[in-house]
Amino acid sequence: MLNLYYHPLYTGGIDPEARFPRDRYTLLAQRLAGVNGIQMHTPRLATREEITTVHDADYVDRFLNGELSDKEARKIGLRPWRPEIVPRTLRIMGGSLQALDDVLSHGGLAGNMAGGTHHAFYDYGSGYCIFNDIAVCAHHALQTPKVKRILILDLDVHQGDGTAAMLQSWDSCYTVSLHGGNNFPFKKQQSDLDVELPCDATDTEYLSALDELLATLNFNDYDLLLYQAGVDPLITDRLGRLAVTREGLNQRNLRVFEKAHLACLPTVIFMGGGYAEPIADTVDAFQDLFTLAAQFQAQR
Repeated sequence: MLNLYYHPLYTGGIDPEARFPRDRYTLLAQRLAGVNGIQMHTPRLATREEITTVHDADYVDRFLNGELSDKEARKIGLRPWRPEIVPRTLRIMGGSLQALDDVLSHGGLAGNMAGGTHHAFYDYGSGYCIFNDIAVCAHHALQTPKVKRILILDLDVHQGDGTAAMLQSWDSCYTVSLHGGNNFPFKKQQSDLDVELPCDATDTEYLSALDELLATLNFNDYDLLLYQAGVDPLITDRLGRLAVTREGLNQRNLRVFEKAHLACLPTVIFMGGGYAEPIADTVDAFQDLFTLAAQFQAQR
């Protein structure tokens, strides 16, 4: 059974007036409800202590207390903010940590139907990301005896700049990002491995670049895979600037899951970005992602 974490606040914690496709979470939950091999769970609230393991305590407290400056909030986006933005953020972090605990305890795959908040930095948020759940999960995993080396594979169309910056000095984590070169963030950070794609890259170009990237990685060298599986490379994504099809993303996910499966590598799936118009294209792609993950989980 593939354990996934979802809460109505993933949608409800964002104001309807915000320029963000908040309904993707609810629509995806409706699609996945009752699907064979998938079980959805309610995520817990992450604690302040869990978040401050990697984030500046002053920044964390000011967010939790509603004291961020207008400039800080504007850099994050998701405005206008409603009070529910705080429990939403804590539920997303809690869902990612619970998915991590699942794979550390039982192996295989688990996922969060949100998260992948890779633009959050040590002491500020950016690009719809408040706290970096990938970095928090990496720290949490490294406190366990099972995990010495972590592979962080970020295939969102936007570089995982916050993750790269926060984990740059962590020898235990290897950060990989395949992203659009001429896209947000326009000031890139240095991952351990960065591969940039040109605008309008097709399935052929995208999968070729991915194959070359994967060929450099030995999944057997790692104890854990944190997979940021954003679907914003889609051709209909308004923020993507690439020309990847739904089938191209299916092939991407298949390649990643096959490599992890062959290495028996515990894998946490973070949903990442998706801003397609129509929104159904984003929901389709995320549905494909998790149904494929469930198929691999069933093979264990």
